[in-house]
Amino acid sequence: MAVGPTTRRRQLGADLRRLRERKGLSLEDAGALVSISKATLSRYETKDGSVKWPAVEALCREYGASEQERRTLVELAKDAKIRGWWRSLADPIPNSMNLMLTLEDEVVREDHYSCMYVPGLLQTRAYAEAVHRASEMRCTEQEIAHMVDVRMKRQELLERQDPPHIWAVMDEAVIRRMVGGLHVMRDQLRHLLALAERPHITIQILPFASGAHAAAVGSFVILAGQTVELDVVYVDIIGGGLFMEKPEELERYKLAFEYLQAQSLGVDSTAALLNQVSKEL
Repeated sequence: MAVGPTTRRRQLGADLRRLRERKGLSLEDAGALVSISKATLSRYETKDGSVKWPAVEALCREYGASEQERRTLVELAKDAKIRGWWRSLADPIPNSMNLMLTLEDEVVREDHYSCMYVPGLLQTRAYAEAVHRASEMRCTEQEIAHMVDVRMKRQELLERQDPPHIWAVMDEAVIRRMVGGLHVMRDQLRHLLALAERPHITIQILPFASGAHAAAVGSFVILAGQTVELDVVYVDIIGGGLFMEKPEELERYKLAFEYLQAQSLGVDSTAALLNQVSKEL
């Protein structure tokens, strides 16, 4: 499993590097100004490990940062240590989900492609329980309930005053695969129809008739931050997940998602198909 840095830490590193380069200073010269080593400053900028906010404040002053820039970066340095709600859970969660929640807590947009199940953010509780029971064969009922509780808590993201935009493209197989029985599946499809009415949620179905497409390898999520530099791709795998943030990786998945959007049904046709499949159950 590849685990990358959190959003706040990544933003801080990128901004510190930008300010230093704007000032025209090398790592060695900049570090000497605030009495920290070149290696330490490089670590600050490459988003590896913790930072000390007094050092960040001193760097901002030497870089000639504006008062607003200085305050913002100092707050980022302090906030990078804040524990999210999921860190206080009595039972642990997988490292990949820990990072997913950290990133998701700060995104402005999520692009989901699902080929197997409804995306977790859009699942009903009963549907989520059925999915976990099928995929976590060795887990106890208590462990499954814990994982479902985390997923339901995660969905509070959708209820924020200014929620991120969720764009979900689902293969037609997702809405036709019987998960949890008729009642569970019918409720899940109705839930999708209700969610699609929200202004910050867009749902499209990629129909069987579209044939071969750009993401036959599997499901993925593009988590978009305030700037392009903060974007991350999450790929779900058995036993965890992969996080990718290299520019060439991001570009490949973003292009794939654009093709998927183009091949999928429009929102009205998607709603009609969801209604049709629901009535067929």
